[in-house]
Amino acid sequence: MTNKLPKLIATSVVRGSQQGESHGGVYTVDFHNQECRQRVDWNTGEIDFEGRGADRGLRGIAFDGDDIYIAASDELFCYDREFRIQRSFRNHYLKHCHEISRIERTIFLTSTGFDCLLAFDLDKNEYIWGMQLQRDADGWRAGRFDPRTAAGPDPVNLFHINMVHVDNSGIYLSGLKTGALLHLSSKFEVSEVCNLPGGTHNARPYRDGIICNDTGSDSVRFVSREHEDRAFKIITYDEADIEFAGVDSSRVARQGFGRGLCPVGDRLLAGGSSPSTISIYDLDGGQTVASVNLTMDIRNAIHGLEVWPYDD
Repeated sequence: MTNKLPKLIATSVVRGSQQGESHGGVYTVDFHNQECRQRVDWNTGEIDFEGRGADRGLRGIAFDGDDIYIAASDELFCYDREFRIQRSFRNHYLKHCHEISRIERTIFLTSTGFDCLLAFDLDKNEYIWGMQLQRDADGWRAGRFDPRTAAGPDPVNLFHINMVHVDNSGIYLSGLKTGALLHLSSKFEVSEVCNLPGGTHNARPYRDGIICNDTGSDSVRFVSREHEDRAFKIITYDEADIEFAGVDSSRVARQGFGRGLCPVGDRLLAGGSSPSTISIYDLDGGQTVASVNLTMDIRNAIHGLEVWPYDD
């Protein structure tokens, strides 16, 4: 394997943390130079917690030039490259956001609390449309609405929409309970791309198939149409080394929970897991080539994960 190991940016959430404790943060992890830096502590950054819900932490990541967009539960933050907050954007229909994806001048956000996707216009700095995923006897439907009005849908969480990926072939989305990777066309028609195991995270097209965190089986998977499938077991640790912080881990968190996944070129994948660990997988070689642990606190889990796009 001759590929240079990447530099990544990752967000983390801390399950069950209380006011006054850290709720996660933002990290850059340089595997090639073996350097890790925490760039943001979600509890000590310039954040006003007044009126916010208990579901805290930083999630999906997207880039637009020198702007770094990172989603919180109900707000989209724009950071500069020094990780100073420049501006932020809320919306009534953004609730329990997970992943985000940018193409051209639009960022797409998942809104788990409404089973929705929202589209944010980077030039207008506003949310311009929403789509609530629905299903009936005739199949999947997309209920389009204007997030700038009060005439949108009521909160609902039937499918737990937590993943969106956008490329030139359209919009792909999935959730813990969709049972499939879905495709949304430019005409707002929803179709199934393939089946997914229940509880899957981060499903998206890749090469001639799909990749995903098969969270239920503690594995990262690449499923190909024409080539050999790959499955990588997520790293776990000796229970004696885990920090439980007085929590009942069976209710709050567990080891090996896979979330956060991004391609690194056409051969490597980077995947996140609990307690906050990032691993690099070689698809062609079929092996885990590197891994770093950020903390052994069982509550602390990787969420967003992307390749760092800047030369610094």
